[in-house]
Amino acid sequence: MVTTVTEMTKLWANVLKLIKERTDAHSYDTFFANSYIYDRQGNKLIVVVHDQVSKVVVPSKYYDLIIGCLNDIQDDDYELEFITESDLEQKRKEDSPKVVTEKKKSDYFENSSINPELKFSNFVVGEFNKDAHKAALYVAKNGGTLFNPLFIYSNSGLGKTHLLHAIGNDIKENRLPDAKIIYINAYDFVEEFIKIMKAEKDSRALKNVFKDVDILLFDDVQFLAEKVKTEEMFFYIYQDLINRGKRVIITSDRQPNELKGLEDRLVTRFTQGLTVKIGDPDIDTCVEILKQKISDSGLKVEKFDANVLYFLAEKFSRNVRELEGALNALTFSCLNLLDEEKITMDVAIKAVSSIRGGNQIATQLSEQKIVNVVADYYNLTPSQITGKDRIGQIVLARHIAMYLIRKHLDVPLKKIGEMFGGKDHTTVMNALTKVDKELKTNKQLQDAIADLERKIVE
Repeated sequence: MVTTVTEMTKLWANVLKLIKERTDAHSYDTFFANSYIYDRQGNKLIVVVHDQVSKVVVPSKYYDLIIGCLNDIQDDDYELEFITESDLEQKRKEDSPKVVTEKKKSDYFENSSINPELKFSNFVVGEFNKDAHKAALYVAKNGGTLFNPLFIYSNSGLGKTHLLHAIGNDIKENRLPDAKIIYINAYDFVEEFIKIMKAEKDSRALKNVFKDVDILLFDDVQFLAEKVKTEEMFFYIYQDLINRGKRVIITSDRQPNELKGLEDRLVTRFTQGLTVKIGDPDIDTCVEILKQKISDSGLKVEKFDANVLYFLAEKFSRNVRELEGALNALTFSCLNLLDEEKITMDVAIKAVSSIRGGNQIATQLSEQKIVNVVADYYNLTPSQITGKDRIGQIVLARHIAMYLIRKHLDVPLKKIGEMFGGKDHTTVMNALTKVDKELKTNKQLQDAIADLERKIVE
């Protein structure tokens, strides 16, 4: 069995040579190139691979192949564990000795830290969030106390927390590298105060945590409602920071005046700065978010059919977290696909059905597939097809989509109307009648319908 670094390096070089012979070039370059043995623990080999995707795919698809290659080289019985360079870096940080000042900092808000992955560069901007993005960017790029506090509100899962972390990261990287920035979720703040009430911690020490804070990023402030003593502590900290000209950014699931259960003195102070809303995302922005997430995970956007992305965007557009969850479920279900295979609507049906349940989602997907196919055929977006634009080309495509949904899925007129901007059944019936009438004499429309029907069943 290998015992030295030289022996491990030689062993893995021979394994890679066999893997290259026994798999295709694309798979080798994607998952195995530049991999290496980091350590041996007993009969376990710790192998470093390129990225998180490889960390998942290699053991699920290629474990037996690697073991076979090892057995062809040596008789030893090995086990394999796969990690990434980022895993190693995290391990080094955890294993490095902690200085006294770090211990003191961890006495409070141990789980509160700025996520280095959440930046402005990977925050997808659309019509629904552009004001919040602009305000957050201004706060990050400029000093002073204009717009203090900045108060961002929206429904859950639409990017408020991402903007908080992006502000912190941008200030640290580009403006004030030595600034003390603290990110706190209201849950953690309440937990710390409970410990104080139980005499496990000192309230004066908690206040002292904020004495040298330059920027406070406070998430989900609505969870302080009805917690009178906790609110008092937060009010003291908040007012002290404001009085000293420090920056405060707060998020909530509703605007300040709708925060029931919070003291008026807090609510009125929240409104003294700038309040901005993140609305519900539009479909096209959701598609861009999906593309960003796919790229961030190391996958290729081209592997996903465009109609799949539009379906996910249409179905989960009210909550970006749900959108990410649906994408994760779909990606996980595709690990056993060959590299050249695309993630199609049929694949998406199975994946999304498993998390949303039942045949209903498959039916919805079929309806959405028709909309997406028609949109692609006429070089439009699905949201244009289902929207209210009255441009001739869009209206024609909309009527054709209605016609195909009715013909192939036998969907009730009322439901079709709901899909297309809340139209009544009479409007839908008129659209269907118009297409039927045109089909009798219009050869161009006949060809278009035939082409679309072939694409729908592909």
